[in-house]
This record gives sequence, C-alpha cells and structure tokens, in this order.
Amino acid sequence: MDALTSTSLLGSLTATATTFGLIFLAEIGDKSQLVCMALAARHRHRPVLLGALAAFVVLNGLAVVFGAGLAHWVPERVLAAVVAVLFAVFGLLSLRAEEHDETEEPKTFSGHGLFVTTFLMIFLAEMGDKTQLAVAGMTGTLPAVSVWIGATLALGATSALGVFVGRRLLRHIPLHRLHQISGLLFLLFAAFAATKVF
Repeated sequence: MDALTSTSLLGSLTATATTFGLIFLAEIGDKSQLVCMALAARHRHRPVLLGALAAFVVLNGLAVVFGAGLAHWVPERVLAAVVAVLFAVFGLLSLRAEEHDETEEPKTFSGHGLFVTTFLMIFLAEMGDKTQLAVAGMTGTLPAVSVWIGATLALGATSALGVFVGRRLLRHIPLHRLHQISGLLFLLFAAFAATKVF
C-alpha cells in the first residue's frame, strides 16, 4: 500500500468516524429512537430494528445524493458557509436542551406489518430532520460514501440502543446533557466548515 492510498484510506476512516460520532450523539433521545423504544416495548424486537435500519439506509442515501449534487453546482466556499451556519444553528439549539425536554413521550402504534410500520414511522419522522440535513451538509465537505456509512452506522446504533437498552442509558446520563454534548460537536464542526470559507 503506497502513501497516497494510505492517506486516502485514513481520510475516509476519519470522515466515517466523525460522521458516526456527530450523528450518534445528535440522535440519542431523538424521536426516531423514542419510536423504536415504544414499538419494541410492545412488539418483537427484530422487525422494529430492521425497519428502522431500512429507513435510515434510504434516508441517508437521499441525503448523500442531495448533498453531493449541491457540491457540484454550488461553489465550495458558499457551500461551506451554508454548512457552517446550519451546524451552528443545530449546535445552539442542542445546547438549549433542558431537563423538561426529557418528559416528552412517543406515541405508540400497533398493527400488522411491523417492519413496514417501523419503516414508515421512522422515514416520515426523520425526513428533513436535523440529522438528515446534517448528513447532506457533511457530504459537501467530506467523502460521500464515508458520510453515508458513518451516518447509517450511527443511526443503526441508536436504534439498537432504543430497542435493546431502552431507557437504562437515561438513568445514568440525563438526556439534556447528551443533547448539549451533541450541540458542542455541532459547533466544532461548524467552526471546521467555516475555515473553508476564508
């Protein structure tokens, strides 16, 4: 393996890890994870998890295609500025999370076709959500495949936590603290994107 291939591989792995960490923290306690918790509490776990994973594969694919398309049509400096603003807004909103935000309960849903039900609920809940916009934004500055892999793994992991671990995590770390940590990461990523503007 030559130095160029090694550097490219390292860059791809770094982009995947960055995307994973950011999306994972941003999605902890979000509505898609709450939907998984609610469905898994009343139904079989496997169809819930598979339905959520399928929804995130499609959603992240759409976000990456949209973000990659923007990268070809919009100058890099303009795109970087937009991404910086988006991440700064997400970061500030996440930092404002307070303890009373943890009391919101998800609506449960019962019916046949649990896989399809979970897929549709997650797909509709996350379409245009901050994480999908974040994935689209990151595609403008990071390798598209790495962003897709990192985001899909992160959202799959948060869904698995929602299904298998449930509320145990929230007994140890308050939800609003997790949102605030994700807010700091969003702001750091905004600062990184802003460096490409100047």
